[in-house]
Amino acid sequence: MDSARKAALAAGVFYLVTFASSIPAVFLLGPVLDNPDYVAGTGSDASVIWGCVLDLVNAFACVGTAVALFPGIRRHGESLALGFVTSRLFEAAVIAIGVVSLLAVVTLRQSVAAGANAEPLIGAGQALVAVRDWTFLLGPGTIPAINALLLGYLLFRSRLVPRAIPILGLIGAPLLLLSAAMTMFGLNTQVSTLSAVATLPIFLWELSLGLYLTFKGFMPTPALVGQGSRPVVSGG
Repeated sequence: MDSARKAALAAGVFYLVTFASSIPAVFLLGPVLDNPDYVAGTGSDASVIWGCVLDLVNAFACVGTAVALFPGIRRHGESLALGFVTSRLFEAAVIAIGVVSLLAVVTLRQSVAAGANAEPLIGAGQALVAVRDWTFLLGPGTIPAINALLLGYLLFRSRLVPRAIPILGLIGAPLLLLSAAMTMFGLNTQVSTLSAVATLPIFLWELSLGLYLTFKGFMPTPALVGQGSRPVVSGG
């Protein structure tokens, strides 16, 4: 297996890891996100902690996709490739901020269990959950559109994958940006039909890209082959 195939495989696996970690995290974090009095409640915090761990896995996997893809895509547009790496790093950082805020809520809950006055800590916990809600909107709810514009354009132009895959991302990016902007200004909610419709193309773009890179790898680059060079990458 050559280095290009290994890089494509790594990127594909990292993309699939983002799905495998982020989707269960949504359900595991439900108790703290949906209960405004969570700090004053009783019971185990294990579900929330595991959800936070999975969100961190998602953040690291986001960075992994960019690191794995950068060597293969930089020759097709170094500025755009660097922009993609930067946006992925920003997304991961915002996710991490959300994780820290929820872990702080767990700490407040443990303080109440140890005998601290619950009333002021409930308000603090709600504020921390609000921080996480905004990080979710600004991170996974918005930055994937930027990623899709940068990486989708590079992959569409270079034909490293079938063009139908980046087209999904290029179609979904403006929809997701519109949905996020409307949510920021109170014209939409993160859980709505509009948000679901706007998210679907980006979801399919990242899933199809992850599957293709994992099982097929990059396609040969016609533009470079036509110049008498060896293909930069192979389908493996």
